[in-house]
Amino acid sequence: MAPAPFTRRTDWDRTENPLTTLLAAAARSGRELIDLTESNPTRAGIVDTTPLVALLGHPRGATYAPLPLGHPKARAAVAASFHERGLPAREDRVVLSASTSEAYTWLFKLLCERGDRVLVPAPSYPLFEFLARLEDVELATYPLLREEGFRIDLGALDRAAEVAQGHARAIVLVHPNNPTGTFVRRDEAIEVGRIAARHGMALIVDEVFAEYPHGALPADRLPSFAGEREALTFVLGGLSKSLLLPQCKLGWTLVYGPDALCDEAIARLELVADTYLSASTPVQLALPELLAARASVQGPVRARTAENLAALDRALVAAGEDAAVRRLPTDGGWYAILEVPRTRDEDAWVETLVREHGIVVHPGYFFDMEREGFLVVSLLPRPEIFARAIEIVVTSVAKG
Repeated sequence: MAPAPFTRRTDWDRTENPLTTLLAAAARSGRELIDLTESNPTRAGIVDTTPLVALLGHPRGATYAPLPLGHPKARAAVAASFHERGLPAREDRVVLSASTSEAYTWLFKLLCERGDRVLVPAPSYPLFEFLARLEDVELATYPLLREEGFRIDLGALDRAAEVAQGHARAIVLVHPNNPTGTFVRRDEAIEVGRIAARHGMALIVDEVFAEYPHGALPADRLPSFAGEREALTFVLGGLSKSLLLPQCKLGWTLVYGPDALCDEAIARLELVADTYLSASTPVQLALPELLAARASVQGPVRARTAENLAALDRALVAAGEDAAVRRLPTDGGWYAILEVPRTRDEDAWVETLVREHGIVVHPGYFFDMEREGFLVVSLLPRPEIFARAIEIVVTSVAKG
């Protein structure tokens, strides 16, 4: 029999992890669970985005114009949204794609030969492994130092670039990080840029959560990487988080850095984008109106995350100082991390919460935490549900 015609890059281990197995068993039994991992904004009941989605039905979207970098009005709207935040942006350096995930793949195509390396933070979101493998790109992690407020280990980052011996092509930063919620410090940003420039690397900065700080940012935190920089820099965002519209499928990449590098990057990305032409015309033409509604969407999200963080902190206070459970500090985003006793492994904690209380949380290892002893929860669930469930979580964990 001839071998199956599949590539190694798609030969993933598809064995169910323990949490998936637990949830499948609960579904078969008909048991209702409280999902504290819910991060789909269309199911969180925060804002009614129906009027925004309806904008895509305008007749203007019936005519197709194949513009690889995106419609000029949409690119201008993205640049204007940065200007409204006090950030520099040039509309001729805006590239539209169907999502930030697609933007990553385009940038990997732009920057990496087969087998080249991209440096990604740990902890972070687990999507990078899949995106990189599909592009035949290798990943190497650099640590964020938990005991120093998830500060970037600059020495380790520099060494990772050195070890790659010219094959490290980009440094990925998630800003603020997911799930830690930490914004990069200003002094870190300068050093990361220097490391990238010294090694001939680009910066890929995922800022999908950048408009969701928890209150005023500390003065030492950088609000955005938008701006001229020593290294070629790509700043990513999109409708999925900015307007709670993941179903509308539009992302953007802004290019910064030395003019010659930016011009060449745009020229090459235009050819990549022209190969796919994936950004929808209706959503592009609606983008000026969509982005004009940003404040009415983001305000309620920030209020929701603040309310749920406060409920979490109240539960921790009620558990007492000796409860051996604490929340790690965070600057923004939609998640919170609980440090829990290592009397059980994370899968055991997750299983206990599901079986005994019907509550679902993430184990920390999903996000590549550096050791056992962490649980991750979303801050998007409805406050009345979240407050009741998180009190049970904290109480159960505190009892050991």
